[in-house]
Amino acid sequence: MAHPTLIAAARRPTRQIHVGTVAVGGGAPISVQSMTITKTADVEGTLAQIYALASAGADIVRCTCNEEEAAEGLAHIVPRSPVPIVADIHFHHEMALAALEAGVQGLRLNPGNLRKEAEIKQVAQEAKDRGVPIRIGVNAGSLHPELYKRFGGATPEALVESAKMELAYFAEVDFDDVKISVKASSVPLMIEAYRLASETFDHPLHLGVTEAGPPPAGLVKGTAGIGTLLAEGIGDTIRYSLTADPVEEVRAGRQLLEAMGLRERKSVDLIACPSCGRAEIDVIGVARAAQEALESRQLPIQVAVMGCVVNGPGEARQADLGIAAGRRRGHLFIKGKIVRVVPEDEMVAALVEEAEKLVAEGIDARLAAADAGAEAEAEADRRMLLEAKGEDANHSAQKVELIRKTIEESHETPGPAPGPPR
Repeated sequence: MAHPTLIAAARRPTRQIHVGTVAVGGGAPISVQSMTITKTADVEGTLAQIYALASAGADIVRCTCNEEEAAEGLAHIVPRSPVPIVADIHFHHEMALAALEAGVQGLRLNPGNLRKEAEIKQVAQEAKDRGVPIRIGVNAGSLHPELYKRFGGATPEALVESAKMELAYFAEVDFDDVKISVKASSVPLMIEAYRLASETFDHPLHLGVTEAGPPPAGLVKGTAGIGTLLAEGIGDTIRYSLTADPVEEVRAGRQLLEAMGLRERKSVDLIACPSCGRAEIDVIGVARAAQEALESRQLPIQVAVMGCVVNGPGEARQADLGIAAGRRRGHLFIKGKIVRVVPEDEMVAALVEEAEKLVAEGIDARLAAADAGAEAEAEADRRMLLEAKGEDANHSAQKVELIRKTIEESHETPGPAPGPPR
């Protein structure tokens, strides 16, 4: 039940690496990442969060490794995790070495915080020996002080230069199993930095707007940055950085990729009208209830919630399934065809029931199972609402006439006479 989506640009070609079983770059599906917010030493708590993230659609999960207890926790977590685990390293190279001993499938190093050349090369050599990739995680907020001075701040050029310096260290031990991120909390800076990185490197790029904040503003910033770059063909793996339950990060990432046609749909795409003078229900409330009821069911269909039966089924005829309200009843439709009429208080339940049957049986089977007389009932409701509210419930035609009259009168009224030339 896929819907065709066009992307503005072809994906930029990159080399491919593997984080455990997950391919990144080189034409592989764009993967979704998140990070646990538990103490990694809390093995059971961290595993519970990893499983929740995997269930929501995470392909890769990152855990902090900032102390010995965290490294020991990773030794227990990695073999029980349903997805590859990346260890997040900031200041201590020995934590990277310990994480490799624990069996992690990837490392993330912050070059702004881990600065000693010998230590960086030691980690790269150990990663090379074990076949473990490293993400060079450049961050505008933790850029090396010398780069701040040289470039006059955290500029796109400074961020990319930081990654180039780290790559040069890796090259000295012949290690190139690398992906790169150049994150910033400023969306314009992040976009320009990744554009420059895409011109500079052929390594896969990990996209993200760092420290985006809580939803909804954090979602807007993350989508503005990540979505812009994906539309330009840039990016191989993504992470939303939200001040929220990390499951929300994964859901946002999956929904963005599905909406852009970059990953196969595995969850419900719910569309709803913005409501109008003809609406017979609280569209916002019903849409929210339907979203909550459907989102955990992993149904790869598009579902519409429409506020009225006059235009609803026609406007949403491309949806796999939908419901429209009228005269305290809900008209359930499949591809614009009415199949059932249900009481208003049963609308959401009927929508969920039909969605599950639609996925299990297919569109043709469900159309064949339509209630006899459903279309006639729906048409009667529609006619009664038209008689009560008219064809133009929002009085658009009246407004159009006023607009035309205003424009005509402005043309007929002469403007002020021009003044003498100067």
